[in-house]
Amino acid sequence: MFTGIVEEMGVVKEVVKGLQGTGLTVFAKTVLEDLAIGDSISLSGACVTVVGFEREHFRVDITPETLKVTILGLLKAGDPINLERAMRLNARLSGHLVTAHVDGVGTIRERRQDANAIQLTIEAPHEVLRYCVPKGAITVDGVSLTINEVGQQAFQVAIIPHTAKMTTLGIKRVNDPVNLESDLVGKFIDRLLQERSESPRSKVKIDRDYLARRGLL
Repeated sequence: MFTGIVEEMGVVKEVVKGLQGTGLTVFAKTVLEDLAIGDSISLSGACVTVVGFEREHFRVDITPETLKVTILGLLKAGDPINLERAMRLNARLSGHLVTAHVDGVGTIRERRQDANAIQLTIEAPHEVLRYCVPKGAITVDGVSLTINEVGQQAFQVAIIPHTAKMTTLGIKRVNDPVNLESDLVGKFIDRLLQERSESPRSKVKIDRDYLARRGLL
């Protein structure tokens, strides 16, 4: 589990592709401080397992499935990448609960400066947009963000100067792809509503008032 608060931008050192998958070596500093083989780490929002590390870099293996559903298969040597170690249960949750299991790949359709913020409009697949609500949370390339607006095919987020400096979102351009993960709480609520509506024994009406009374909204 992660928080969507990127700890540093690493740089891809090497990409080795083979029949059994892809190996990735990443230059890093901060995330290496207490890293161990077997640890989970988020690479621009995709959870992978550390299989080796040295003083200035670490290595991960990426499965064909991960390459298919994320942007990691597009990486090449020299590319920057957002890094976050798995969260500690005794630490503050500054972002939101993030699994780093990518739901889909979006595309930046508009980038514009708005005072000190960068406004990004990101086209997203239906399976992501269905959980998007104004002022709700979403993860873009591993970064926890607040949704400003939601349309039929896209949503909009604002990137503050600190986030632009510390993550790849500050250098992303129009038509660049991004990893997207919907809000975990929204998925659970959606699943709850589906199960209740499909159950012939259900006599409880699950609506906004029901969820609000139980502190879920």
